[in-house]
Amino acid sequence: MPKTVEIADLKRIAQRRVPKMFFDYADSGAWTESTYRANEEDFRKIQLRQRVAVDMSDRTLESTMAGQTVSMPVALAPTGLTGMQHADGEMLAAQAAEEFGVPFTLSTMSICSIEDVASVTKKPFWFQLYVMRDRDFVIDLIDRAKAARCSALVLTLDLQILGQRHKDVRNGLSAPPKFTAKHIWQMATRPQWCLGMLKTERRTFRNIVGHAKGVGDLSSLGTWTDEQFDPRLSWNDVAWIKERWGGKLILKGILDVEDARMAVSTGADAIVVSNHGGRQLDGAPSSISALADIVDAVGDKIEVLFDGGIRSGQDVLKALAIGAKGTFIGRAFLYGLGAGGKQGVTQALEIIRNELDVTMALCGERDVKNLDRNNLYKSGLETRPRAAAPRKKRA
Repeated sequence: MPKTVEIADLKRIAQRRVPKMFFDYADSGAWTESTYRANEEDFRKIQLRQRVAVDMSDRTLESTMAGQTVSMPVALAPTGLTGMQHADGEMLAAQAAEEFGVPFTLSTMSICSIEDVASVTKKPFWFQLYVMRDRDFVIDLIDRAKAARCSALVLTLDLQILGQRHKDVRNGLSAPPKFTAKHIWQMATRPQWCLGMLKTERRTFRNIVGHAKGVGDLSSLGTWTDEQFDPRLSWNDVAWIKERWGGKLILKGILDVEDARMAVSTGADAIVVSNHGGRQLDGAPSSISALADIVDAVGDKIEVLFDGGIRSGQDVLKALAIGAKGTFIGRAFLYGLGAGGKQGVTQALEIIRNELDVTMALCGERDVKNLDRNNLYKSGLETRPRAAAPRKKRA
């Protein structure tokens, strides 16, 4: 791989190596993409508090997320069609995360199956669940995740109905790709990607095909997926899913204080402040602009995690300083995967770790768990002053 310094370098390489329809899938939002852009842009409005003449030695990024020890408070987010960014993408990303000491979250809409990922990993990973109309299939997914020893279930709540993503519509996105002249051309101009795909049998939604009722081949898959996201999903569904699962439960897609309070009442172990990467409700606030109010409302009652717009270790630090206990990265690791497979994912994680470590030191901190709002100089996201939390004693 070419030398990379920041996540934007990986993005440029991935754009050259991944067919346009699949790169666009990873790199797009809903409708006008205003929320997608705000997720990144609003991080830039938050200023850090520089400290000098303090001991910056013996720094540690080790923390916990959902009760699991992590080498840094970053997890790989659940992303659909990951195996179309690079052949066997979910398996490679899971291996990279395991070796790095951070959680990997497998999407329901993955190309590699739960069993595929379990076959190449030694430690438990997390599984993300979409609630489908076919409840027997949902139960089967939960049981398969339990059989694979997944250590947390991430239940996504913000995709009861699919937000329109204009790029995907125009590209005619599908997995496996349709063989129109346009798609053949896109793939032909990415020979390295094509070679990888020819070497694997994993080219469709393997969590679904052969498992869901009536879905035994590709011809039946499209119709099934179009009809299956359940608009009737309610908080009552969280209760039976929690009971069936029986382990750590994380609720993803919380962007409103009232919803955060409802999530607490379910008995879930953690919530993820997220707007689905700007891929659902365009015009919604950025995830980072919603984080402080949610932390203030429920942060003492439930673990608050964060997702949306992180493209650097500085972004991770800002989310942690506002009050998140851990963060997810989606596009940042997908760019790495598309750029260089497992090695690219590792490079993305190394970039994030180095930026987080250096920024933490320049803010005068040695332990990532000590970050709080005292480390922020000014937040351009706030319309009123917010009291800083009591200063933690240094170790």
